Amino acid sequence: MDHPHALALDARLRSMPPVRALDVQLHDYDGTALRLRAPLAHNVNDKGNAFGGSLATVATLSAWGLASLKLREAGHPDVDVYVQDSTLRYLAPLYDDLIACATLAPEQDWADFTATYAQRGKARIRLQAELRGADGTLACQFEGRFVALAAR
Repeated sequence: MDHPHALALDARLRSMPPVRALDVQLHDYDGTALRLRAPLAHNVNDKGNAFGGSLATVATLSAWGLASLKLREAGHPDVDVYVQDSTLRYLAPLYDDLIACATLAPEQDWADFTATYAQRGKARIRLQAELRGADGTLACQFEGRFVALAAR
């Protein structure tokens, strides 16, 4: 991963003790989607599949990270991004490493989000994320609204 903003995000993720405990790492960023990975071995429950709290955390972090990256790319490196609310659906057990893929939710626009932030010093956006098994089975769907505010 040689994208400078993605490298900064990876370092920021690793600076948070709960994220380190889950061993969440940047997996891939293509400018549109952000994928975070966490090994099943660090996130397993008593049934041998992915712990629900880990699924929720990795999904939330992937969307948070995507919003943070898009703001940095737009020239706003000192922004605090918070999850305002979210919905999570657990659809199937996941017996593989957790890979959350975050993208923009339908009817949302990055240009509007970053322009609103530039103008007002705050902005909101809806993002989505999903986690799938190695066979493509959808295990978890996330949708969340995130708020960007000038860093304190």
